[in-house]
Amino acid sequence: MQILGTGIDIIENLRIKKSLENKNFIKRIFSNNEISLSKKIKDKTSFYAKRFAAKEAFAKALGTGFRNNLNFKDISIINNNVGKPSFVINKKLKDIVKKQFKTSSFNFFLSISDEKKYSIAFVILQKK
Repeated sequence: MQILGTGIDIIENLRIKKSLENKNFIKRIFSNNEISLSKKIKDKTSFYAKRFAAKEAFAKALGTGFRNNLNFKDISIINNNVGKPSFVINKKLKDIVKKQFKTSSFNFFLSISDEKKYSIAFVILQKK
């Protein structure tokens, strides 16, 4: 197994809190699934800040950033029944990884965390 890329991002939660006042921000950045999940969450700022950081870290792990037709909404984060976060890998993301790294056998690993003022995400892209 080979590491193809890593990405890390940290964001000030206050920045996201202010952005959440603009409903277009939510629709432009987050998937419909993430928006639905947020309705069950009390702390919207933390919820969205961690996902924003995860999307940025994902793009960094690819080594491209948000280019080549990759958009924030293309990247969606879900949690399993014990809370472990992961990415929803759709056809578009598979195609981007295949083009960038010449492989269709890969895993993404995601860790997200937050404190009062900051949220952080770390991503590893690994070839199987």
